[in-house]
Amino acid sequence: MYNVERHSAAHNVEVPLALSNLAGRGQVSAAHIHITRHLSRQGSRLTELAERANMSKQAMGDLVTQCQAWGLVRREPDLQDARARRIVFTDTGLAWLRAFELAVTQAEHAFRQEVGADVATVVSLGLEAYAGGYSGLESGP
Repeated sequence: MYNVERHSAAHNVEVPLALSNLAGRGQVSAAHIHITRHLSRQGSRLTELAERANMSKQAMGDLVTQCQAWGLVRREPDLQDARARRIVFTDTGLAWLRAFELAVTQAEHAFRQEVGADVATVVSLGLEAYAGGYSGLESGP
């Protein structure tokens, strides 16, 4: 089966070599995908990210710090509230996001080829129904 987390950056020429190496060695976990899935392209506050990902603010803060060290995101002042900070994608982070989206598309295609269009459609409808009942997915980017 296609491993989206591992291949989203490991085999994409737009993603810097250091990140490709991390992904290729399995250093990128499903937790890192929370950044990919829940960070708005316009940026998000840490509390928003944590809520969307159904994680504690502290756990999300640790994840953001690691992704910041990898050059995927940066913290910048929130123009709406001088006390707050926004987490935003860097150019490298946007390349990571594009690589992730491509990997998801490839995984969906591979799954459809493996099980057939009818089964893939039923699974897709089931996943959409499941995701619709999960409030963490409703407020994504």
